[in-house]
Amino acid sequence: MDIQQNTALTRALAEVPGPLPTFGVIHITLPHTDRFTVVGNHLAQHPDLSCTAVGIAVRIQSLPQGAKVGIKALAARCKEGEKRIAAALRELEAHGYLRRVRERLPSGRIITRTVFCNQPAALLHPRRPAAEAPAPVPAPVQEPAPVPAPAPVPAPVPMQEPAPAPVCPPMAAPEVPVAPPAPSAPLFVPHVPPPTAPKAPRRPLPQPSELTSELDRAATAFLSDLHRHAPQFATSEDDVRRLVPGVAAWLERAARPDAIRRALTDDPPHPLKHPAKLLAHRLTELLPPAPPGVDALAALDRPRPRFAVTPFQTCEDCDRAFRSPDPGHCRDCRETRAAYAQTAA
Repeated sequence: MDIQQNTALTRALAEVPGPLPTFGVIHITLPHTDRFTVVGNHLAQHPDLSCTAVGIAVRIQSLPQGAKVGIKALAARCKEGEKRIAAALRELEAHGYLRRVRERLPSGRIITRTVFCNQPAALLHPRRPAAEAPAPVPAPVQEPAPVPAPAPVPAPVPMQEPAPAPVCPPMAAPEVPVAPPAPSAPLFVPHVPPPTAPKAPRRPLPQPSELTSELDRAATAFLSDLHRHAPQFATSEDDVRRLVPGVAAWLERAARPDAIRRALTDDPPHPLKHPAKLLAHRLTELLPPAPPGVDALAALDRPRPRFAVTPFQTCEDCDRAFRSPDPGHCRDCRETRAAYAQTAA
């Protein structure tokens, strides 16, 4: 059976100008007449953006004004999951293509506005105002030819007054140099550091206050026996010697071996490529606090001081409750009795 030939493709290849390359892609470019979006090469060939981020950017750029471009809205239109779409949006936000701003409406409702710029690098340079068009020069009006006038009669010549002395023109004020306008702040400020940003240095492995022979022996035995409980955590002899101070620091802080083993080997990533690096990370980040001293424990067991509480009493006249060490009358009844005694006297 012969191989079917695509005559349309063969005809299109024949119309490609110039010789065809012997390897690589061959472009057949047909002009679009409707339903197309212009995408710059700065986005399509961005060296730091993933293909998912470029595809999501093209999808957002092709949507009409006011379309929903949230994570759930894009997940309903694309085959990628919400996690990949969220990561792609963070990449676009880090490189200035996307910006999400929270605003409060006059009604008090808070909304999130999503702004997409198809060329964020152009926002960093101030736009030049359009050059003013020169004013049209009016065409000269052709005047009619003058009519010859009769010869004038000579008149007496008057006395000429002396010409006024020339007046010096006023000195122009020196020009003050105008400072160039300050560059405007960029509209898109990335909130997420780019992948090329320098990372913070790693914290050092914890060290015990004193690496005694007992701690060294116990930590070495713990690390050497770790692969028996978790086979994916098989380490070399050099890794064991490097991780011994970290395990000794845990043992010094009264951590039990089974608790250390559970904290180091629980829920590892799959596949685990570098078990020694994961152990060093967990030994550093999950280090338990130092146990409290004897004085701190004694302060916890010390009885708290008790405060004397004045009991409630019931007034003998109005049955009102009031605080007093002895029964009797409340303050209002005492004042009433004192006023009545003064009146009677």
